[in-house]
Amino acid sequence: MARGNGGDAVFVTDDDRKAYLYRLGQVCESHEWRIHAWVLMGNHFQLLL
Repeated sequence: MARGNGGDAVFVTDDDRKAYLYRLGQVCESHEWRIHAWVLMGNHFQLLL
């Protein structure tokens, strides 16, 4: 889990979320990680890798 600094937004637009998921997919592929669950909220995200 990670939160925005001082409760600030991590993701402001859907494009922010899409860019994050794209990069996360690249990193998971390169490290052979599996994502079992995830949620993206405005000011935080949670991942189960």
